Amino acid sequence: MFIVAVLIIIILIAVFAFQNATPVAVAFLFWKFEASVAVLIFLCALAGLIAGMILAMVLKSKISARNI
Repeated sequence: MFIVAVLIIIILIAVFAFQNATPVAVAFLFWKFEASVAVLIFLCALAGLIAGMILAMVLKSKISARNI
């Protein structure tokens, strides 16, 4: 069930990204560049995935440290 939910979310992100492929100007701190909305959506989703995995690992290690 979890894998099906993840696949649905990935498909929705891909469809949204391809429908919004126009280039936009991005300014973040000292960086300024132009990229398509699809690339930005992909990078944001990837950053969220990585942050979630790191958070899950930290929480798992704290829980396992308590049980020892």
